[in-house]
Amino acid sequence: MRISVFGLGYVGAVASACLAESGFDVIAIDMDPIKVKCLAEGRSPIIEPDLPEMIKRNADNGRLKATLDVREAVMNSDISLICVGTPSNEDGSLKLDYVEAVCAQIGEVIKDKEEFHSVVLRSTVVPGTARDIAIPALEKSSGKKAGEGFGFGNNPEFLRESTAIYDYFNPPKIVIGAKDEKTAQMMKDVYKGIEADLVVCDVEVSEGVKYADNAWHAMKVGFANELGNILKELGVDSHKVMDIFFLDTKLNISKAYLKPGFAFGGSCLPKDVRAIRAKGKDKDIQTPIFDALLEANDEQVRRAKSMIDKSGKKKIGMMGLSFKAGTDDLRESPLVTLADLLLKDGYELTVYDPCVFEAANMEGANQKYIREGIPHISKCLTENAEDLLAVSDLVVIGNGNKDFATIINNKANDNLAVIDLVRLNDETLEKRESYTGICW
Repeated sequence: MRISVFGLGYVGAVASACLAESGFDVIAIDMDPIKVKCLAEGRSPIIEPDLPEMIKRNADNGRLKATLDVREAVMNSDISLICVGTPSNEDGSLKLDYVEAVCAQIGEVIKDKEEFHSVVLRSTVVPGTARDIAIPALEKSSGKKAGEGFGFGNNPEFLRESTAIYDYFNPPKIVIGAKDEKTAQMMKDVYKGIEADLVVCDVEVSEGVKYADNAWHAMKVGFANELGNILKELGVDSHKVMDIFFLDTKLNISKAYLKPGFAFGGSCLPKDVRAIRAKGKDKDIQTPIFDALLEANDEQVRRAKSMIDKSGKKKIGMMGLSFKAGTDDLRESPLVTLADLLLKDGYELTVYDPCVFEAANMEGANQKYIREGIPHISKCLTENAEDLLAVSDLVVIGNGNKDFATIINNKANDNLAVIDLVRLNDETLEKRESYTGICW
């Protein structure tokens, strides 16, 4: 089977490499010539552990190619996976222009293609998007009917940034929403050899699964943080409480998002909670839990700022700027919000995040965002942690990079104040007299 992948962001880049690694002939396509050039040269357009090596290996052996030409991609593949971005509009609804445009472009080629071609939407979209946006665009431009003249499906991804390759080959489940049996079978073949529960369902059900997952994950983070804040004020270690809570695996299910810490961020949780809330409001359904969840997340950023204010320190070092260790992704990172608040209040800020610093010197969208979108913060970036420690009176640990604890333990003055927003679980660090956690 030959596969074309539309979009070379996090989902598309990882999917392209993993599909090629699985033995498929993959042709990736993006409208950004820089991303296409990177992949064509065997380089990764994003920062993700093990991805550069996988891309180079499969570009070298000829299984992974890249192009700017939609016709070339569709004509030389049996199935197209759509992995384009679905950012938020101002009201929280999804901006679906990219999805609609790509579907229209693919349909124009399908119109002239004699062989049966399937289109599978992997971008995260609210239920009804395929029915109302994607399929109509494909049918209009191709002149063919979905499920008959061409195949259509939905296949949500369950990839976590910084562990995306592991997650691809070890998914919690495989969900295939299909309009027709042929597309369902092709997607089953895509995942052949990967062990996981596999479910084939209606397209609308498949679209809804991703929102059930991400809204629940976001809910768990907000719940844990709110409880943690209360317990801290009562002098109780919230992590010890939650460790006991985790013993109940029959009802509490999972501990993955239940350790109290900083606000959630990234490309999925904030956007997806806003989107499903906006969809409910569009149907005149009240969404008090989702409203409160986003407010609780904002409150966690304000709480961190308040702790810094109360310290009386003015020279602040921030370790971590991306929402999660091991990635350069700054989309909706609560640490960017916190950094912005500090700078607006006149704090002297120094930021150390090796992934972000590396991304600032790479070609691509993140480089442009770092340099042009947040120039006031990018000026605070330093390449060396020692430089941060030399000028800071208080260090804020912002993401879970384990190296941060080692750096502080080995190189920081014993009197340096530390506020930990994630809990690195380092005994030496927590024994420091000037150490405190955001909600433990």
